[in-house]
Amino acid sequence: MQTEAPPLTVVETCGAQIKLAEGRWLIDGISSWWTACHGYNHEHIVEAMQKQLDDMPHVMFGGLTHEPALQLAYRLSTILPGAGSPEALSHIFFSDSGSVAVEVALKMSVQFWRNKGAEKRNRFVAFQHAYHGDTTGAMSVCDPDEGMHALFKGAIPEQIIIELPQTADQLSAFENLLAGGQSEIAGVIIEPLVQGAGGMKFHAAETLGAIREICARSNTLFIADEIATGFGRTGTLFACEQADIVPDIMCIGKALTGGAISMAATAASDRVFNAFLSEDEKSAFMHGPTYMANPLAAAAANASIDLFEDGTALERVALIEAQLKEQLEPCREIAGVEDVRVKGAIGVIQMTEPRNINWLRQRFIEENVWIRPFGDIVYLMPPFIINTDELTALTGAVVTVMNEWSKKTG
Repeated sequence: MQTEAPPLTVVETCGAQIKLAEGRWLIDGISSWWTACHGYNHEHIVEAMQKQLDDMPHVMFGGLTHEPALQLAYRLSTILPGAGSPEALSHIFFSDSGSVAVEVALKMSVQFWRNKGAEKRNRFVAFQHAYHGDTTGAMSVCDPDEGMHALFKGAIPEQIIIELPQTADQLSAFENLLAGGQSEIAGVIIEPLVQGAGGMKFHAAETLGAIREICARSNTLFIADEIATGFGRTGTLFACEQADIVPDIMCIGKALTGGAISMAATAASDRVFNAFLSEDEKSAFMHGPTYMANPLAAAAANASIDLFEDGTALERVALIEAQLKEQLEPCREIAGVEDVRVKGAIGVIQMTEPRNINWLRQRFIEENVWIRPFGDIVYLMPPFIINTDELTALTGAVVTVMNEWSKKTG
């Protein structure tokens, strides 16, 4: 509060742009923290929400149910990885934010083993540069040193945080870790293909597939956190598809409703679900977010899924990927830039070290774009509906400002 620049007041949104109180429009390069995949105020989503608002904005989901949530749960079960297979993620638990979806996944994993009589299996393996949310359990599986939660070390549960295994030796060590920890390890959690808020670190689909296979061989639950990567961001509807894997548990959120309203979900396989079926009430999964399965959010999510059905959204992601690769490439020659990488509708400029982040943020605003560098990266994750000229304006601003940054800091 003492050092942060005053926030800008927004009065309107439209398409890929946000309007400030002063009357200026900014092209949004980060989709409101990666949520507004279809852009702002999409007519189809707004219409669905308006109808639902007239019918029923909310009702509790304990002892009651409603069609928007039933429809959404069914539709998710048909599009999530493994749909139609014995491993399908056919059981959906709704919540109101990504962090809570992760909390649910962790809690579900621990209770899965407790219901099976393995009460000491209550720790998790997670990876350096991981970010899974800001609530207590989610913080525990984030990077404890490089992430934003280092201050809480010792105050939150200590998990097993390792380097993401990519080489043959690392994968072998990972398998040995899981084999030796079967008495205490409940699960492994990963952001598939792209570690988001921990620095936009990419890994190969082959690496993801190998990690999943090792978990299966080691009888360890595999949790995919697709809150940031889900719904087309990496080029497929879900990142796990690129490795042809199905997790035991998956977390989704952010773009679930097209960025219109908060909602998240934790999806589980039959294997996980069946461990909670019992005549003993103590075996039930006792978790109940007040606004879980909110009808208004469910209506928005159903409308958002409609917009993915004809495949054009993913076609636009492919076009965005090609444009980002071409137009961000000049940044590779800028002094102080270590790497330029693109995956789906994600473009990342890696700096050699964090420098002048507040200056960068202000310069982007002056260029009439909304880009929020953090740590040692400048990144773009634009709405899929962004047009070619708007995306060119974003990439042009990045090249221009990064050249100025290089001279300023050089």
